[in-house]
Amino acid sequence: MLGRMIFIAVRFDVRPEYSDEWLTLVDDFTRATRAEPGNLFYDWSRSVDDPHRYTLLEGFADAEAGAAHVASDHFEAGMETMAGAIAARPEIIHVDMPGQDGWSAMAELSPRP
Repeated sequence: MLGRMIFIAVRFDVRPEYSDEWLTLVDDFTRATRAEPGNLFYDWSRSVDDPHRYTLLEGFADAEAGAAHVASDHFEAGMETMAGAIAARPEIIHVDMPGQDGWSAMAELSPRP
């Protein structure tokens, strides 16, 4: 049976005074989200070109898992925390991916022996 995944990418432009502490600010939210039964991954990255930009990659098992995430108490608390530290409205990509249930191995690159 083919899997299914909800893939979400969100870019956050953070106010300069919060950039270095962003991951600490979102730590409780990150931990709670990773503990959700339908969460496949929840990973933050900081831009190498702009120290005030963070990107979040999220994967959920299905639409129901994504809906449960948005309805959670920790989501509401996380949005409140982030709202005070962002410089602009975040940008988002949200894709329902039938036939996918997480990360796949990249065919074009492998480590050398």
